[in-house]
Amino acid sequence: MSATFSIQPIGRFTGQSQPVKRPKEFACFSYDENHEFRLDDSSMKYYYTPQLGTDLSKGFDKFQKLDDSGDEHLDSLLKTILAHERETGKKIDANVVTWRGMMTKIMAALFEQQDGFEMNATLYQDCIFIEENNEYKLQSRAKENHRGPRRGPPLEVMQYWVWDSKPQPGQPINWVELKTTAEIRSDHDMDNFHRKLMKFWIQSFLLGVPKIIVGFRTRDGILVDVKEIETHNIPQTVNSRQGARWNADMCVNFAGEFLEFLQSTINDEGVWRIRRHPASPTIEVFKVEETGHGNILSDEFKNWRIKLSLGPSTEP
Repeated sequence: MSATFSIQPIGRFTGQSQPVKRPKEFACFSYDENHEFRLDDSSMKYYYTPQLGTDLSKGFDKFQKLDDSGDEHLDSLLKTILAHERETGKKIDANVVTWRGMMTKIMAALFEQQDGFEMNATLYQDCIFIEENNEYKLQSRAKENHRGPRRGPPLEVMQYWVWDSKPQPGQPINWVELKTTAEIRSDHDMDNFHRKLMKFWIQSFLLGVPKIIVGFRTRDGILVDVKEIETHNIPQTVNSRQGARWNADMCVNFAGEFLEFLQSTINDEGVWRIRRHPASPTIEVFKVEETGHGNILSDEFKNWRIKLSLGPSTEP
């Protein structure tokens, strides 16, 4: 038996968005050149303004792309949470734990009518843990590859987070996020760019990234312009154009109601599937495993949470 959340009519999500606290970073982790987990910020880089005319495709012929076909679940995220809880001595205050990519798919679902997704979820200690369904990810990627190669640099390796300035301990980190998009040469190109701005905004909004730096490129990957965009200005920019394709308040309201729906639906243990077929007006939630948590939660994390729930050790 499945529960369904209706996306239509989207008009019910209009109005001022629900109050949202500014995101706050409390921990971080990195991957090294071999994709090995590191509990530090060693993978972060500084941003330097690039020269116009740079060929963004240069070097990609030698680039060794990570094989991410294996299912890593939430392992790195859980290791980072575990380390933070060990340091503070208490469980994090969270109702949902997931990757940014999953929340982006949820927030964008109201206006991304053609995109589908599948996620796995489990309830543990009053918190819902959500991961991408790896099998669905691989199937979707195979379909994209079947369409043939695209011109220009590969999209999947052209997104980065970097420092604008070195963060001081205890101070907000001045992140910037780098994006690329096709140069704007017509009204149609501008429409496409404004459509892209939805995911740009959602991704940075979710983590409190204040600034997005967008590189505009030719079809062959030559950088022709660079613009700095303040994340909080994006909704106003989009709404100022006639026939706006999306609305930030509606994205937030939709996500808020959907997460409330998840909390009322995923109310006991087991593994649940969160699924939206492409172009479907509904999102389904149904159980695929009656007990346990599948491989969503690592044994290390569950053992730690059990130990934490028992309270401070009485050993001398």
